[in-house]
Amino acid sequence: MKYYIIAGEASGDLHGSNLIKELKQLDAAADVRCWGGDLMQQAGATLVKHYRELAFMGFVEVLMNLRTIFKNLAFCRQDILVYQPDVLVLIDYPGFNLRIAQWAHQQGLRVIYYISPQVWAWKENRVKKMKQHIDKMLVILPFEKDYFKSKWNWDVQYVGHPLVKVINQFKASAATTPAQEKVIALLPGSRKQEILKKLPIMLEVSRSFPDYKFIVAQAPGQEDEFYQPMLAAYANVSSVKGQTYYLLAQASAALVTSGTATLETALFGVPEVVCYKGSNISYQIARRLIKVKYISLVNLIMNRLIVNELIQDELTAENLAKELDSLLNNEQRKAQLATDYAALKDVLSAGGDASATAAKAVYDFVTA
Repeated sequence: MKYYIIAGEASGDLHGSNLIKELKQLDAAADVRCWGGDLMQQAGATLVKHYRELAFMGFVEVLMNLRTIFKNLAFCRQDILVYQPDVLVLIDYPGFNLRIAQWAHQQGLRVIYYISPQVWAWKENRVKKMKQHIDKMLVILPFEKDYFKSKWNWDVQYVGHPLVKVINQFKASAATTPAQEKVIALLPGSRKQEILKKLPIMLEVSRSFPDYKFIVAQAPGQEDEFYQPMLAAYANVSSVKGQTYYLLAQASAALVTSGTATLETALFGVPEVVCYKGSNISYQIARRLIKVKYISLVNLIMNRLIVNELIQDELTAENLAKELDSLLNNEQRKAQLATDYAALKDVLSAGGDASATAAKAVYDFVTA
């Protein structure tokens, strides 16, 4: 079978790579063409375009790059037509993938969406078109199945969260050693725009904790030279690339950009504070449109405040330092976090092995 898979971010590359591995277990003749990253390519897919060429964050940034986005859409459509896949699998990345889904449906292609757009947070009206253009929806957050059924009468399949197995496997197989120094992990995101907004504030916190080593997890799609000017002014700061899980395995606490990284940090059991800061215009627009109480997946999934969130003007070096001090030195808070993290993992594990379940759903759909 021929599979065309589109992921537009680092997290999508990770989940896409595990999906490809599982598909190849089910279909020895699987031929996979993809938009994604190094991990999907290493899993055996032919990489058409890397996600680092696709990542634009915020309303203003998207507007500034509309010409590039439309060129990518046109190129993608043409490439799909030439390849003629048996199925198109879209992974998250809704701004791009929902447009491709509509077009693909019009071409008579079969469309599966893996990792739903967060329509329960904003742009809920997109669900009407999604139901029309997507043949099968696979969701990874436990509340999404009920949301789509009760509100939209749409039967979607909950497959569990793929990060649970990924992190369990890492913990079981990776040779991690205790940190020689006390470590604080900084996870500032994968896109240049978000890194430039948040990382300088995170770095400034290092001055308040001279006994700790602050280590920045570089995004796989960014060059070392991008980070070095920001890091150079701080004596107790360094960076790693391609070693985020090793870093989290050794960290005493973490400062984390909102997104998948908040969940990864929690599944490693690391106390964290969640950071978000965008351009003022983008933030003001988002504040009026987004309907959820929290920005962190940890809090959203558990539907209560587990990890503190510093958003926009609240994200200052002073506020971050206070939060970090509490995470490091408040024993009661650390104990409560450990309990909450264990409950979170139980909830996410309920669906079983997400990548294997998702791959079987794709394969069964194509071969039915």
